[in-house]
This record gives sequence, C-alpha cells and structure tokens, in this order.
Amino acid sequence: MEAEVQDSCKEMDMLSWLNRTALELIGQSALGYSFDPLVSESRNVFGDALKALLPALSKLSVLRMLVQYFDKLGPRQLRRRLAEMIPNANFQQLKSVIDTMDQKSRDIYSEKKAGLGKDNEAGLQQQLEEDKDILSILYLVSQTSSTPSLAVFHFFRRKKSTLVFAATDTTSSAISRVLHLLAQHQDVQEQLRKEIVEARHGQDISYDQLLELPLLDAVCRETLRLTVQDIVLPLGEPIQDARDGTLLLHEIAVPKHTSIVVGIRGSNRHKAVWGEDAEEWKPVERWLLAATRPSSSDSVSGVVRAPHVPGVYSNL
Repeated sequence: MEAEVQDSCKEMDMLSWLNRTALELIGQSALGYSFDPLVSESRNVFGDALKALLPALSKLSVLRMLVQYFDKLGPRQLRRRLAEMIPNANFQQLKSVIDTMDQKSRDIYSEKKAGLGKDNEAGLQQQLEEDKDILSILYLVSQTSSTPSLAVFHFFRRKKSTLVFAATDTTSSAISRVLHLLAQHQDVQEQLRKEIVEARHGQDISYDQLLELPLLDAVCRETLRLTVQDIVLPLGEPIQDARDGTLLLHEIAVPKHTSIVVGIRGSNRHKAVWGEDAEEWKPVERWLLAATRPSSSDSVSGVVRAPHVPGVYSNL
C-alpha cells in the first residue's frame, strides 16, 4: 500500500486489501498456511471463492430450502452426479465456488500432513513447540493422544473452510467500517493515531497493550454499536420467550438486513385468528357473513367477510 501511494495521492480499495489481510492472518494462525504475501495487487483463488460465496448463495434462496432433502439422496457420488445435472446457472456457479474452496482445503491439509510427518515422539514434541497454528497443534496432538483428540482434529479438518470464511469476512468488514468512520471524523482519527504511536515506542504492540488503549476500545465499541440500524416490531399479542418460559415479549428487535421468513401456514391455521376449527375446510362458515349465508338449496351469493390478516387475495 505504501508503494502504491509513494508517488502521488490516490484512492485505494481498503475493503479489498483488508479482505486479503484477514485471509492471510486467519490462514497463518489457523492453518499455518500463507494465502497472500500482501506485497502487490494479486488474485487468490481461495480468496476469490470466499468473496463469491455469499452472492452466489443469495441467488438460490428457493433451492437452498431443498438442500436438507437433497442431502439424503443416496451416496455422495450420486448426489454429486445429480448436482452436475441441475440446469441452473446460479446453482452451477455456487457449485464451482464450493468445489474451489473444497479442493484448496484438501491441498492445504495434504501439504500440512506431509510437512508434519515426524514419526518419533521427540520429533513431534519439537514440532509442537515450533508450529503454533491450530491445524498443526490438533494434528500433532492427535498422533500422540486419545481418540477424542483425533475426533476433534478431523472435525476441524472438515470445517476449516467454514472457519476461514467466517473469520475473514467479519474481520475485514468491521475494520473497513472503522476506517470509514475515522475518515469522516478526523479529530478522533488524530487522537487515535497519537494514542497508538505513544503506546508503540517504536515497536510492535502486544495484544495485552492493545486491550489497554482506551480510545481504541471506545472507537471499536461505538462502531459496533452503530453497525446496523435496528427496527422494533410490536406484537399483536405477547409471546413467551423460548429461552425463559416466564418472560413475555411484547416486541421483537429485528436488525437491519435480517432475512425474514413468513410462516404462512402458521398464520393461516392460527386458532387465535381463525377459531378452534382452523384446520377444517369451511368456505361458507368462514368466509360468508351469517346473514347472507345461502341455504342448501340456494346458490352461493353471500357477501365475503373481511380478511382476518392482510393479503392480495383474501388472506393469502
């Protein structure tokens, strides 16, 4: 970054750089693997796949509901073949992204396993002292410890893509937001810079020292406090909190960008709305006013009741 602005001032995509930085940090700390040297503009296959995952998922909101059933269709090879046959461009894009992440994860594991191939106990102990990343520690401990340790290692090995994805996106987004707000409030930016420079004394800052910087802590807290705009939805009737059956909720806080699934079946069969016969099919009794209901010999020409809940067609 310093080299890019050495000759003149220019705009830089900080989110892109922070994505690369977060990916590299989690790669080294969790996997003992370097994804990106961060020395110049470059593309990383795994990083590109991480950035493409959420956009690809968002295009398949309906198909995602079928995954729980698709996962039960025979062996993995059959499911793989069926996935390749689905004629949907968005689905195939998502499949390509997942394949890229899976293959890179396998490559990382193979390289790590080959590099940790010490057979004797002394060699394993030496590597435990040298390799501090999570994958190395779990692998080495699993070679000399009990079955539970081995199970933990294999679980982590299967979930490492999820870990990298979760840590990369959240970290880079949060830091980008901090930098954006500091650019808008340059007085705070100057105070924070002074605090950090004085704490460094020309050296790198330790984790414990970072925790002791009050303004930095305040900046992080305030940024997270205002990260999204919430809305509070009032409830027509109080409901019991699932975590504590004695607590009644009269409103629900819904964070911005929350995906909401409307339980149409529950709404259309709610006995408090439709009565005790909510599960029964009664078009005349339910929808026609009592004074205009036809007798068994008359044609149906009654006036339809007002819907119990809002909707385009009746209550639906």
